[in-house]
Amino acid sequence: MQLVIAIIKPSKLTDVRDALAAVGCRGMTVTEVRGFGRQQGHTELYRGAEYRIDLLPKLRLDIAVTDPQLNAVIDAIVEAAHSGQTGDGKVFVMPLLQAIRIRTGEINANAI
Repeated sequence: MQLVIAIIKPSKLTDVRDALAAVGCRGMTVTEVRGFGRQQGHTELYRGAEYRIDLLPKLRLDIAVTDPQLNAVIDAIVEAAHSGQTGDGKVFVMPLLQAIRIRTGEINANAI
């Protein structure tokens, strides 16, 4: 099992969710986060005053997948979140040692 962590633009959530559903992904956790990478933020104008936004709003998706699903899930995220512009996001993959469904006590792949 693997834990896929994707950082994406908020505007891409619907596209990514639909792409994941198409490859059989049955669930994910979405968290609103802020951060920066190569974008380095930007400046905005509010009531005549210019101010800098250093930490940009993003969404973090946490998706537990079985090993056979991994490549399809990664490909779906990358394809759906891609716009070709700086700030499209990142995908990280980490080993997932154990998963337990609290309601039924199922473990590992059955819990996903």
